[in-house]
Amino acid sequence: MTPLSKICGSLAGMLLTVAGLATGVPAPVYAAPPPPAVIVAEAKLESLMDRVEALGTLRANESVSLTAAVTETVTGIHFDDGQRVKSGAILVEMTSAEEHAQLKEAQATVDEAKRQFERVQSLATQGTASRSLLDERRRDWETAQARLAAIESRLEDRLIKAPFSGVVGLRNLSLGALVRPGDLITTLDDDRVMKLEFPVPSTFLETLRRGLPITAKARAYGDREFVGRVASIDSRVDPVTRSIVVRAVLPNADRALKPGLLMQVELLKNPREGVVIPETALTPLGQQHFVLVVDTTQDNQVERREVKIGARQPGEVEIMEGLKPGEKVITHGVQIARPGQKVAIQAVDDGSHKLRALLRKPGEGGPEL
Repeated sequence: MTPLSKICGSLAGMLLTVAGLATGVPAPVYAAPPPPAVIVAEAKLESLMDRVEALGTLRANESVSLTAAVTETVTGIHFDDGQRVKSGAILVEMTSAEEHAQLKEAQATVDEAKRQFERVQSLATQGTASRSLLDERRRDWETAQARLAAIESRLEDRLIKAPFSGVVGLRNLSLGALVRPGDLITTLDDDRVMKLEFPVPSTFLETLRRGLPITAKARAYGDREFVGRVASIDSRVDPVTRSIVVRAVLPNADRALKPGLLMQVELLKNPREGVVIPETALTPLGQQHFVLVVDTTQDNQVERREVKIGARQPGEVEIMEGLKPGEKVITHGVQIARPGQKVAIQAVDDGSHKLRALLRKPGEGGPEL
């Protein structure tokens, strides 16, 4: 109010008083305006975690591309596309007739060499055979065993087996096909658990550790969240991106996750207890942040207080300094409340009611205070 308006108001009051005295009618009494009604929220102590967002790629727990070790013709295929197999299961057989014949010959040679060794050993015990003859028969037996082992190894090369339990991919050959070393036969993935690898800025290196929880989403599965934990952290920081690769492990009991899938990752780190208030209570001013605190012990008097903020989450902000749990801050009515002024608390916003319901007066369908 300007000085001129104050003077005019005083003159009007005096004239009314004089008029009242002259006419015998008492002057009207003007009531003080009611305090502004505001909605407040209580500063709460909550469990908080910092969230680091990243994009990651899924990998199977174990993964291998099955190829041939020799050049041979395929004589048997014992799996279908996408079939689950156990460790050691024979997937592909290749021509091995010659090796089987050599195996029988080598086995007979081993048996004969063993008999000759045992015969000479008995004679050497009786003193009728020389020690050198016994050593010769032992050498023949061991040589035959080595040759048998070599043939068995060549037979193993003509059998493609599953090195671990998992699911095979698409079959890339047919019966009668000639395969060569390096030709892809199929893939095998152990998808009981999945490894999710994603880069994290090196600025978070101090707080990274094994066991931190993560949540991941894939566009293919909508809002479904997959929960896992950090299993390992790379030993090097990329000098180009200044990030470090983190590997998390996700359970995959229903086998929904597939290797190569792109996922949105939220890494949850630095668990702590912190004071939280609604974002609507915060008033930024340059690099500073302020809140209006209602002191209920001083007849709802308003105090403007600077605070230091921390992490943000949907609809809420962490207060590092300046507020204590239980203090009430104005969330709606910040524009009409002034420091040092008394206000009327219309409602306490605890998050369980919508703003429209809080704005109703008691008796009009709003919450009773």
